[in-house]
Amino acid sequence: MLLKQTLQMMDLLDDAAVNGAKIVDLFSAFEGVEVSYQKVGNEKSSTDAIKILIKGDSGRSNGLSSPTLGVIGRLGGIGARPARIGLVSDGDGAIAALTTALKLCEMQQKGDRLPGDIIVTTHICPHAPVQPHMPVEFMGSPIDMKTMNQYEVDPNCDAILSIDTTKGNNIMNHKGFAISPVVKEGYILPVCPDLIRIMEMTSGKLAEVFPLSMQDITPYANEVYHLNSILQPATDTKAPVVGVAITTATAVAGSATGASHEVDIAAAATFAVEAAKEFTQGKFAFYDQVEYDKLLELYGSMTHLQSLGGN
Repeated sequence: MLLKQTLQMMDLLDDAAVNGAKIVDLFSAFEGVEVSYQKVGNEKSSTDAIKILIKGDSGRSNGLSSPTLGVIGRLGGIGARPARIGLVSDGDGAIAALTTALKLCEMQQKGDRLPGDIIVTTHICPHAPVQPHMPVEFMGSPIDMKTMNQYEVDPNCDAILSIDTTKGNNIMNHKGFAISPVVKEGYILPVCPDLIRIMEMTSGKLAEVFPLSMQDITPYANEVYHLNSILQPATDTKAPVVGVAITTATAVAGSATGASHEVDIAAAATFAVEAAKEFTQGKFAFYDQVEYDKLLELYGSMTHLQSLGGN
């Protein structure tokens, strides 16, 4: 379990003055890693979009063809200052994604390099707005979901894990993390059996899978019900996407402080690291290509569900 790296990232992010430059300073010390940030928004409200490329031995960054995995830390903000003091629960997705990146960089430094590239993206905003929501309030963001996807969904990814705090609901009633079925171009596909295996292997518990509605895989801007933003990356990519939800037994507000549980974040990051090892080695695929092609033959494209709809 990546408890040491999780605590390091929590300590770094629990700072009213944290920004993208501090993340770049941490990761730029590693060889074979490209890290950058870009401020997005306006003078009144902005966030720092982070991108970390961990180059694989036979990955596309080296002109070769091993699969590329994307790991997205989804959130509105890591802080809600001045309304709330300190790191908010909504920041868990960013912590988990950056923890995953830190562990992979440390592995690489010690000689354990993956064959394929890993692209880790998230954003850093310690002063995000709070927004009303039932059953508990959510965190807002300085940027809209479409803009967030532009910075976090990389077209080079062959598959994506989207990690997000998913505590503000009465649907998931266990503490830990859960995964979603695979979502690809408007289709909700079967749960990936290899990800189930990896989840049970790393957690030592039976796998937890959370339900999705059709609304959850459509763009936020259509203003219909969404569980949260965990599957929003699936609206802007052809790659298969799986949500990794950090969960609690009770409904916890995204704006709650003192509500980030280190062990659960570390468990989600450990799952992501182990999935990255196997996926970039080509040991499994997120979905059955033959089955997907059959769906397209029978029912046609569902890419309209990635759009705002209309006639």
